[in-house]
Amino acid sequence: MNKKLYVISGSSGVGKGTVIKGFLNRNKQFILSVSCTTRKPREGEVEGVNYFFLSNEEFQNCIENDKFLEWAEFAGNRYGTKKKYINQCLADGKDLILEIDTKGALQVKKQMPEAVLIFIAPPSLEALEARLRGRHTEDETTIQKRLKEVRQELERAENFDFKVINDDLEKAILELEKIIIGDEKNA
Repeated sequence: MNKKLYVISGSSGVGKGTVIKGFLNRNKQFILSVSCTTRKPREGEVEGVNYFFLSNEEFQNCIENDKFLEWAEFAGNRYGTKKKYINQCLADGKDLILEIDTKGALQVKKQMPEAVLIFIAPPSLEALEARLRGRHTEDETTIQKRLKEVRQELERAENFDFKVINDDLEKAILELEKIIIGDEKNA
């Protein structure tokens, strides 16, 4: 059976990581892709499990030699997904989930049209704003910046194959299962 790459994106605060974790806990045959980063490992992070940690020079070399399926820069650090890693996982018969931002997802779709893009969406912008404010971790300027980014992500999400509304965690996990497991059965 051909294995597929499922690319899952969503706005900050939408709970995509929680939805993905719930899906993976129930569907052990799927693995979460490991990305590369130039940031330093945080306490408890393991090379090859959480990230592949690269120096700036190594990362730049990968860019110049077209080794990334997608890459981006956030807060002074770079993140990317190596083509070789994805292709090897798929060749090894692994069902693969890649959690990245919407820009990266659209980059993946250009290089791998067979990839399935799934967007985890908030029930509404108002609900997402309430979640962001409820965290009490960011100032007003940061919240406004995130909301602006969310609007751009929602526009890009129009190019995705599926959209899952996360207004109820259990329902969102079930919807994700229906999309992915249903797709696997039809492959």
